[in-house]
Amino acid sequence: MKVTKAQAQANRAHIVETASTLFRERGYDGVGVADLMAAAGFTHGGFYKHFGSKTDLMAEASICGLAQSADAAAGMDLAGFLGYYLSREHRDDPGHGCTMAALSADAARQPATVKAAFAAGIEAQVGRPAGEDDPSSEHASPEARARRIALMAMAVGAVVLSRSCPDDSPLADEILDACRAAVMARLSDAPDR
Repeated sequence: MKVTKAQAQANRAHIVETASTLFRERGYDGVGVADLMAAAGFTHGGFYKHFGSKTDLMAEASICGLAQSADAAAGMDLAGFLGYYLSREHRDDPGHGCTMAALSADAARQPATVKAAFAAGIEAQVGRPAGEDDPSSEHASPEARARRIALMAMAVGAVVLSRSCPDDSPLADEILDACRAAVMARLSDAPDR
């Protein structure tokens, strides 16, 4: 039975979403094509009907995950978003959490297509921070952009460091607590956030 074009597109989207979650949970090298396709409910042989290579899927799954991360921030004010982002709840759910925190170190070792996907996702977040549906020209200043980059780097770095500690480590929580306090202090000091 032939699969319709619409069903093939839906299948591809499902594979990409499944890969996005699995890559965030296990890293790019921690998921093989056979495991990924099985998790998506398809056979290994069908992979190459949808993608030229695993790298192609990695780039597309990164775009998907970065968009999901941006969507999760929609409707939240910046302080609320950062409070959640720097929480144990977010830290303990990498498969549904931030793609940057889960995969930046892996992406740095990947081909240019994956790095380009990350660069585009980072740029989108820097250009449209959480809680700002329509950044004004005042947010386009180099100083405001530098503050957003610094906040993003601190938040992502805090989650990465916290995840690198054992789950029950007091240090894991201390990292999140210290960075959450520093980020919130920086937010209250910023004239335009």
